[in-house]
Amino acid sequence: MKKYLGIILLLMAALSCQEPYATLRSGDLVFVGIPIDYSLEAGSMDAAISASTGKDSLNIIHVAIAEVKGDSTWIIDATIRHGVDRHPLDTFLTDFTLRDGSLPEFFIGRVQGIDADAAVERAKTYCGRAYDTRFLPDNDELYCSELVQLSYLSADGQQVFDSEPMNFLAPDGTMPVYWEQLFAILGMDVPQGVPGTNPQRMFLDTKIKKVKKIFGD
Repeated sequence: MKKYLGIILLLMAALSCQEPYATLRSGDLVFVGIPIDYSLEAGSMDAAISASTGKDSLNIIHVAIAEVKGDSTWIIDATIRHGVDRHPLDTFLTDFTLRDGSLPEFFIGRVQGIDADAAVERAKTYCGRAYDTRFLPDNDELYCSELVQLSYLSADGQQVFDSEPMNFLAPDGTMPVYWEQLFAILGMDVPQGVPGTNPQRMFLDTKIKKVKKIFGD
């Protein structure tokens, strides 16, 4: 706990000296990044996501929503472990601690042109839903970037983040074994090309401004 308290204080201190981040605000997105050469556990979903979406020096494997209430910071996100859930920041940090005990890199992005508080409240309405291991649109289950997509709407009610054909292939064009096995268990084909989102593409979206590294080992 002391380790994570120090990290949380570091996060807030870093934000306090980087305009426009005078404080971490409700509605900010928190991205989780790992080096492209980091060895994730073989066969894990994170490894499969990394293989399918990482093209640069850093793989963005997850995106979460921050909610700040007084002195407390909460995270709303969709994970296999919790489903769609709201939990304290230190729980989020524990969940994403790497196998060697180090932390990944965390980045903050602020979505432009939206009502951030409304986005947070909208995200909270999805809490309790299951994680969408099928990565399909228009069902009751959600994956991380899909939760963000549904929660962030413009003033006219349109989704801020567009869908695009989903890619499950590794950069060399092969299908990671994890995806083949997962979707075989689910009794369906890999949904290659089905409209959706992923945290890597969301991280690069021009609607997100001032994305910065905040902390990480």
